[in-house]
Amino acid sequence: MRTFDLAPLYRATVGFDQVADLMDRVLAGETATNNYPPYNIEKTDESAWRISIAVAGFGADDLAVEVRENALIVTARKSEDDQEGRTFLHRGIATRAFERRFHLADHVKVTGASHLDGMLHIDLVREVPEALKPRRIEISSQKPQNANLIEEKSVN
Repeated sequence: MRTFDLAPLYRATVGFDQVADLMDRVLAGETATNNYPPYNIEKTDESAWRISIAVAGFGADDLAVEVRENALIVTARKSEDDQEGRTFLHRGIATRAFERRFHLADHVKVTGASHLDGMLHIDLVREVPEALKPRRIEISSQKPQNANLIEEKSVN
């Protein structure tokens, strides 16, 4: 197992705590990676993504998609009522409960989710607020008209 000392990062930066926390989560998760259920993350546009999760055996009522504190949480739990009175000779379709978390960057929003052919598709888009978007300021060659000038009074 690799360990990294992030102390120099904390000493030399201000406001990058989220980056350091993300690195800690990723590095800690390397040893305990859970691969169930399998999923894909695809970029569908410059600021849009789709997460596709294989959820064979689960119905739409068995699935839940929630956004909480910049995290997308997908959970599935098969109801016990579906299994009563059934005898399986071979059970190859895993329908065990799961929780899958995806950490979202700032301003990434979930725009929708759909369940089709055993796949759960979750669409995401980055919506940067107008106040944070770059804007061009026109430079005028005239004297400012709204300038509040303070004139010095001479003392006699």
